[in-house]
Amino acid sequence: MKILLPFVLLGGALAVAQTRITSTVTTARVAQGQLAGIASPDGVVVAFKGVPFAAPPIGDLRWRAPRPPASWSGVRKADAYAANCMQNIVDARKPWTYEFMAHGATSEDCLYLNVWTPAKNAAERHPVLVYIHGGANTEGSGSVPVYDGTGLASKGLVVVTINYRLGAFGFLAHRELTQESPSHASGNYGLLDQIAAVRWVQANIAAFGGDPARITVAGQSAGAFAVRNLLVSPLAAGLFQRAIAESGVSLAATARTLADAEGDGDRYARAKNAASIAELRALPAAQIATPPVGGAPIRWGTVVDHYALPASEADAFAAAGSHDVPVLTGTNRDEGGAVPQPTTTAAAFQKQAQQRYGDRAAAFLALYPAATDEEAKTAQNASARDASRVTTSIWAAARAKTAKSPTFTYFWDHTLPGPDAAQFGAFHTSEVPYAMNTLAFSDRPFAPEDRKIADVLSSYWANFAAGGDPNGAGLPHWPSVSEQPDATMNLGDTFAPIPLAGNADRLRLLRALLAPRPRS
Repeated sequence: MKILLPFVLLGGALAVAQTRITSTVTTARVAQGQLAGIASPDGVVVAFKGVPFAAPPIGDLRWRAPRPPASWSGVRKADAYAANCMQNIVDARKPWTYEFMAHGATSEDCLYLNVWTPAKNAAERHPVLVYIHGGANTEGSGSVPVYDGTGLASKGLVVVTINYRLGAFGFLAHRELTQESPSHASGNYGLLDQIAAVRWVQANIAAFGGDPARITVAGQSAGAFAVRNLLVSPLAAGLFQRAIAESGVSLAATARTLADAEGDGDRYARAKNAASIAELRALPAAQIATPPVGGAPIRWGTVVDHYALPASEADAFAAAGSHDVPVLTGTNRDEGGAVPQPTTTAAAFQKQAQQRYGDRAAAFLALYPAATDEEAKTAQNASARDASRVTTSIWAAARAKTAKSPTFTYFWDHTLPGPDAAQFGAFHTSEVPYAMNTLAFSDRPFAPEDRKIADVLSSYWANFAAGGDPNGAGLPHWPSVSEQPDATMNLGDTFAPIPLAGNADRLRLLRALLAPRPRS
């Protein structure tokens, strides 16, 4: 493995993190009352876990916008995670092993967040990173081990992880819900939870030594799509100053129409034998969490409801409806159709190219030849990886037409070690323990090189949260998109800019093939 960074610099960065003055913020007074946290074993970071940011969304509050949390008297212990939002808990789902999964109890009463702070006193103003978990909007939690905030807090950030309603609890749209809502909208309850959490952070994070004027919203996969939603939601205006979206950029619409989602809601209610929303609200949480039987599965996600999301992302970009903040975003080597051990055949690859590109398939196959099965395997990975980088570039360019803050893009290529490394490689989510500096929460066989990579990657993330730019002393320069429009930053086995595609001809073709078509 080649890592373009002198070890002496890495060692210096680690030494800084290890010799920080011990945190003394063990209690915090927020709007609802006083909290008592728990210090890390070395005393460098204090965690406040299970902090309510909204009222429990139960009973009549099921499928309503989050309400403010209740106040309490005395000192509330914040030393343990709250329950996960309702979901199916599994220990592993390869390639995602234990450290990537939610564990413990589930409950409909789940709107809680967790804070890690390195502050020595509440008067300090550390940059803040609010992390939104992934999990296809149906699973995940702020308590997932690889999201632990200790590693980034040791680099000077106040780190927050949040829960939000999942599945039908978070994303059910229905005509009755739309009619009863003061905003005449339904279906975006999980998004409204995320907005409520960031709003709570802005109002209260100073009590933990955080800077309410330097908040970064970050997330991976479904969490990255949540960040994209926050970038265009008018309800999130002014709540954050930077955004990180890991493995979350595509050129497809980010949300369905309200009418389409309401149709799914009608189908869901029928499958639950419920004639009204009142009857659905009366059902036990466990019954709501069980997927409906029969018919096409419902893919839970956000809705263009003309309230939290007034327009599609593309329309918001075109109309200058995106919050103009610095963005850091990218993809991984072995996702989006690329795999370490492809199994495609020449016939299958050629057929797929024809289906995707029609009369331009011949031009595509000329640049990604697949005359034999071996050529097809190589072409599958090369084209998928080129396409993922070019797609990110197109997304950044579309946003840059009306948002002038810099965008930094990356391509993660480091294989996560473990018994399945050859099969899964640099898979979807594999960068998270490096970016969050949480290798210690995994039992994978990490080598010294992994720890060096984690130190560099988490330093980039910490720098970006602090100032809107990942660059800093001792780190390889990461150019913004405006600096190098035809390149992206490789992260992992090397830290250096690389071309978006294998050659200039491929780049020109993919930009033409992948560019969104004008709507009639």
